[in-house]
Order: sequence, then C-alpha cells, then structure tokens
Amino acid sequence: MVTENKHTIVLDVMGADTSELNIITGGVEAARCLEDSLELILVGKQDKIENALKTFSDLPSNITVQHAETVISMKLSATNGVKMRDSSVSVGLKLLKEKKAQGFVSPGNTGAVMATALLTLGRIEGVSRPAITAIFPTSTGRQSVLLDVGANTDCKPHHISQFAIMGSVYYSIVFKHEHPRVGLISIGEEESKGNELIFNSRKLLKDSNINFIGNIEGRDVLNGTVDVAVTDGFTGNILLKFAESIKPLLVNSIQGQIQTNIFSRMGVMLLLPFMKRMRNMFSYESWGGAPLLGVDGNVIICHGSSNSIAIRNAIKVAHEMTAKGIRQRIHDELITNHFGQNNGSKNKRQNNRDGIVYTSSSND
Repeated sequence: MVTENKHTIVLDVMGADTSELNIITGGVEAARCLEDSLELILVGKQDKIENALKTFSDLPSNITVQHAETVISMKLSATNGVKMRDSSVSVGLKLLKEKKAQGFVSPGNTGAVMATALLTLGRIEGVSRPAITAIFPTSTGRQSVLLDVGANTDCKPHHISQFAIMGSVYYSIVFKHEHPRVGLISIGEEESKGNELIFNSRKLLKDSNINFIGNIEGRDVLNGTVDVAVTDGFTGNILLKFAESIKPLLVNSIQGQIQTNIFSRMGVMLLLPFMKRMRNMFSYESWGGAPLLGVDGNVIICHGSSNSIAIRNAIKVAHEMTAKGIRQRIHDELITNHFGQNNGSKNKRQNNRDGIVYTSSSND
C-alpha cells in the first residue's frame, strides 16, 4: 500500500529469459537497500515465488506476494499477450491502475508490457505515443539519454517532438541538469541532410521551448555532444542493440590479447581496476531498465536476460521516478509550456493548421 514515506513497486517475476530465482534475488536485494522507503510486491505464480523466498535466511519484511495465474512467454505476440488478463504483467499493472502501487518493473515480453501498460494505464495527457528511454555513457563522464529505442517503429514529427520534451524533463530531474541539450539523430549535422521525418521534426523542435541544438549523428550519443538524443524507435533500437555489443567485443578482444604471451598476462594485473571500470561503463546492469515514458504510471522495461544486479537497479529507477514525481512533471511540462494537446510547439495556431493535435485514435 502506498504511504507518505514509502513507495510501492511491483516486480513481475515471470516470463523472463532468466530464472525466477534470479529475478527474485534482485528484488530481495532492492528491498534490503531501500527498506525504509520501499514496499515490494512480487507478482507471479505464488507457489514458485514462495518456494524461492524460502532460500533467503534474512528475508526483508517489506516484501509481499501477489498471485498471477498465467505467464506471457517471450515468443508470444503483444496482441495475444494483452488478452491474457490473469498474467503477471496484467495483474501487476492493475495494481498501478488501482493506486495500490506506484511503479512496475518487468523483464518479460517487451511488446506485451508496452501494450498492456497502454491499455491498462492509458497515456499522460498530451502524449500521443509513449517512448522507451535508454541511458548511455559518454566520453565526458556525463550520461546521455536516447529515446525512442523500440516502442514506435514508425513515427510522425509530433511524436519526435514529444519524445524530446519527455526526455528533457526526465534528464533534468534524474541528472539534475537544467535545460539539457537535445539533438535530433540524422545522417549529418547539416540542416539539408535527412529525410522528410527529420526535416519536419527539426522545424517543430526549433519552435519548442526545449534546448534544441540541432541535428546530430550517431557518434554524438557517446561523445557527449548532447544530453538527450531523439529518434524513431526503429533507428533507436538498432543503436541500442549495437551499443550492447560493445561490452562483449571489448571483453573478448582483451581476453584474446591476454593469452598471447606471459607479458600480456602480467600486464593485465595492473590494468584490472581500469578494466573493471570500463566494463561497468558499458554494462546495462548499471541502469537496470528502460523507463517507458508517456504512459500514466511509472513503468520500467528490463532486458529479458537481466541478472539480479540489473533487477535491483531497475527497482531503484522505478523508486526514484516515483519519489521525484517524474510522471506528473512530464504532464505539467506538456500542459504548461508546450500546449500539451498540440505536440510541444510554441505556435498553437500553426499546429492546428497542420492538424497536429492530440488524439487517442489508432492513427496518432
């Protein structure tokens, strides 16, 4: 139950590529770390969860179990997943809808989580489409945020504009940097480069109240040129998956070089602290999960193969989003400074002429 001092987070235990025990371990670790400010609800098959909890000798008192009869597999389509009303995803999100919890974390079927969240929670007023947000390291030591990374493969300019607003609000709150620099991912920095989506999105972003610095290239996400990078979900997902390949490439390459001779093996001992920092820098476990910004609730989508560290950190992200009121802040920013219903542009009359208005239809 939500109280003034504690925030309730739901953890979907079922349907991941890893074991339920692995997911539950991450939940238990988070419950220990945030014991004074967290109530954790584990959702899934009750018998499996309770058997897993028996393996912990010092189980925190701030954990409860909510039974869900069915499991959405990774191979199931989002459409079929939504129909499973007694799944762990559906049961968990209903707790948010009924105000019995404030955050939801799932390493399960991404499409099913997104679709069920939209149907169950709806969207924040002024948002046409939610966006999945990923955090990247940069060479400057300052993180950057990329969205959308997979929720919307096809986008319109006003969707990109809203992604930029939501990403800007999220970055300013989480990383405590006012007026974060926002860039639009294109095939070149020049205004003349890009496709129709880029040209029209750029016009809206230039006319908005955010700190838009112009077009950027893919390399700018990691070099610290911007704080927030926006693109359609198709491009963003490719960037995300490519970035996830950097860590194993570095690890495998270094391991291969270490085996070449005894001097390499001796030298690596001196480099271990550095190598550990580099490994952590490109590790998705550090941030745990990707916020689904734009739905009317705090939803975190985790990697299907998340380990306990990633789950623990994802719960911390959901807790932080709840404590800092990010959902409400996004709503207020859209309504107050960006005309909410009209895509984020200063020019409301022009928006109406262009037909860029908020709609809940399937064609938005």
